[in-house]
Amino acid sequence: MTIAIIDYGSGNLRSAQKAFERVASELSLTSEVILTAQATDVAAADYIVLPGVGAFADCAAGLAALDGMTDALSEAVLDGGKPFLGICVGMQLLATTGHERVVTSGLNWLPGQVQKLDVDSATHKIPHMGWNMLDVVNGHKVLEGLEGEAVYFVHSFAFCPDDENNCLATTTHGASFAATVGRDNIIGTQFHPEKSQHVGLRLIKNFLEWRP
Repeated sequence: MTIAIIDYGSGNLRSAQKAFERVASELSLTSEVILTAQATDVAAADYIVLPGVGAFADCAAGLAALDGMTDALSEAVLDGGKPFLGICVGMQLLATTGHERVVTSGLNWLPGQVQKLDVDSATHKIPHMGWNMLDVVNGHKVLEGLEGEAVYFVHSFAFCPDDENNCLATTTHGASFAATVGRDNIIGTQFHPEKSQHVGLRLIKNFLEWRP
């Protein structure tokens, strides 16, 4: 089994790699976790992870700059049905459009918009940084055992899916927003599993055991 974590200049790549390696080892999987900027590696991988930290537009530009990567992702995930996990901005890039500083096109795999968190800044800090509990609203294999658990967030923008069925879990920071989105073989988390201690490792375990 090969797990490809896409390196496009954004994300907690080493911590994500270590978290996946730890879980794969605990599951006794014969696996390789690679950090890659090569479209050929993504095409050959069994599981695909798209991390992301920073501004939506910068991350979109970084991903687009990798030769053949967008096409390889589309072929592997949309056509090939390979399990895909987007993390933080990597999850936001699944949207149609991001509205951070400028309007930027996303992958449009899950139609929707990425908008600034609509909260009272006098009572709730932006960026939202810290631990919040998950409210699972649409059951999913990857979220098994995570209901009511606290996970770690660092962000100022949130994904608003057009189809409410694509919102799998929410949390609240001044207002409720999507913490996890997904459909078919695609899932994304606004929070960081690699920073969410045992709960994040549980999610990674569920992801690697997922057969969509």
